[in-house]
Amino acid sequence: MAYRLPPLNWIRAFEASARHRSFTAAAKELNLTATAISHQVRSLERHLGYPLFERLARSVRLTGMGAAYLPDVRRALKLGGLGSVLATEDVDGL
Repeated sequence: MAYRLPPLNWIRAFEASARHRSFTAAAKELNLTATAISHQVRSLERHLGYPLFERLARSVRLTGMGAAYLPDVRRALKLGGLGSVLATEDVDGL
C-alpha cells in the first residue's frame, strides 16, 4: 500500500501553530484566517489518525504525538527549503 503524503499547506499550518502555540498567530504569519489554519490542522490530524493538539481557550498545546511529529516536520521543511535554494543556485549557474 502506497503512503500518501499530506499537502504541504497542512504541514506548514501545523508547524506554525506549534511554534506559536496559537492558530491565530499561525494564521497571521501565513496570511490566512485562524479558521483556515484550524481546518488544515484538523485535516492533517484526520490524515494521520491522531490528534496533534489539545485545543485550549486561547491557545493550543501539542499532544504527545504532536510533539513527536514536530521534529520530523521541521527537518522535512528545512530539507525542502535547502533543496529549493540548491535548485535556484543550479539554475543561476547555467
